[in-house]
Amino acid sequence: MPSPKTLIAVQRAWDRTYRALADPAHRRQTTILRRRLLELSVRVWCHPYWRAAGSGQRVALRVRARELESEVG
Repeated sequence: MPSPKTLIAVQRAWDRTYRALADPAHRRQTTILRRRLLELSVRVWCHPYWRAAGSGQRVALRVRARELESEVG
């Protein structure tokens, strides 16, 4: 069962936000980034897709999101 495009987009945004939070250059934005990460976490974990998908699909989502990010560069 492939992940929906909207869910992949949210996971990609989560990955980018997580990397920004770890970057010392964004030291002054930690509160904003943490709030954004929390918001995106809720959107990923509460997405309706998970009602029908198996638990192994969560890993597949993260892998696919990372693949797309590496393609974009």
